[in-house]
Amino acid sequence: MSDALTLPAETRERAGKGASRALRREGRVPAVIYGGKEEPTPIHVEAKELVRLLDTGHFMNSIVEIEVGGKKMKTLPKDVSLHPVTDRPVHADFFRLAKGAKVEVQVPVVFVNEAASPGLKKGGVLNIVRHELELVCDAEKIPSEIEIDVEGKEVGDSIHISEVTLPEGSESAITDRDFTIATLVAPSALKKAEEETGEEVDAEDVPATEQGDDEDAAEEQEEKSED
Repeated sequence: MSDALTLPAETRERAGKGASRALRREGRVPAVIYGGKEEPTPIHVEAKELVRLLDTGHFMNSIVEIEVGGKKMKTLPKDVSLHPVTDRPVHADFFRLAKGAKVEVQVPVVFVNEAASPGLKKGGVLNIVRHELELVCDAEKIPSEIEIDVEGKEVGDSIHISEVTLPEGSESAITDRDFTIATLVAPSALKKAEEETGEEVDAEDVPATEQGDDEDAAEEQEEKSED
């Protein structure tokens, strides 16, 4: 399960661009808590503390407990706007979690048992079509990552969502197809792509149709390029 994080905050008395600029000059970040059938709560948080939580790498997939005026609220980060030049946070949105709520999150995938994959041992390359899975989870049971076992996988094999055992309380947000998560690429597919482009090519950029003619993987690559 993703770690729970805590973030002290104070209520915002004034709204508007001028008030927000004044807060940022003081090292604060304006934010808002909304949802849960309650009125939005405008707040501000310490910029350094927000950056520290962002640097954990799992901030957007974690429950953040915000304490305002002695009251604690469980929230899920929904958006953090960054300055286009300094890349520092300038505003944050948090979704208030009701008891028993379900949330849609992006959870990273991690591949295990690569040493037990005959295809990888022969020199094949794991081509990742999806680095994250869109999941609907119990708010109290958001996984930090999803492990995918590649034991026994050969070059040309594909890994689909139907093969993945998701944690209790989680299900795929995409239910209309058995989408591809990864394929095992023959080294020749990489070499061919590099010869055609004259440049070094990452495994992720090799079309799935050159990786064992997986039509579903090709469709996934096309969809991602359109997003």
